[in-house]
This record gives sequence, C-alpha cells and structure tokens, in this order.
Amino acid sequence: MDFYLDAFRKYGTFSGRASRKQYWMFVLWNLIFYIVLFALVAAMRNAVTLGLYYAYALVLLIPSIAILARRLHDIGRTAWWILIAFVPFVGAIVLLVFAVMAGTPGDNKYGPNPQGIAQ
Repeated sequence: MDFYLDAFRKYGTFSGRASRKQYWMFVLWNLIFYIVLFALVAAMRNAVTLGLYYAYALVLLIPSIAILARRLHDIGRTAWWILIAFVPFVGAIVLLVFAVMAGTPGDNKYGPNPQGIAQ
C-alpha cells in the first residue's frame, strides 16, 4: 500500500525514476479499487456510485501518467514514449513491454537508481 500512497505523494512529479515494483504495485492497487468500485456500481445501480467511479478515475489520471513517466525514465526512455499509447493495439503492447523491462543499473540521466543499487 505504501507504493500506492507514494504515487499520490508525488502527484504531479514527472521527473525521477520508479522501479518495476513501485509501478506494478500502484497498478495492482488501482485494479483492486476499480474492481470494488465496479462491484458497487453494479450492485447499487445509482448515480452516486457511478459518479464515485468516474471521480476516482479522474483523480488517478495525473498520478498514473506521472508514475508511467517515471517508470519509462527508469529504463532510460523519455516520457514522450507515453504518446505511443495513441497507436491502436501496438501502442499498448509497447508500453507493456517497457513497463516490465528491468531498469538501467546505477544512475542514468533521469536520476539515481530507485532501488539504491549501483552497478
């Protein structure tokens, strides 16, 4: 849960690096919260729960983009690679491959290694 909260502490921080664990734990907690909210929307079927679902998605927009940018920095890529998501089918696959790649060992031009391991 600390990795999830860390993404909110760095709400609009697009600089620096995020390790694979930081990124995927954030994604996992988001998935859990989305499933719970979706279950509430399906069970209650009212505008309040649907509004809560959309509000949660809107609040997560900037932290999700920011942590993906930091994850791309960890593998030595610029955050502009996020725009490849607009290429149908291929873009999502490319970003998925980038997200699972190991980060560059040691420091890179985006900052120190988030795992603290210098090689």
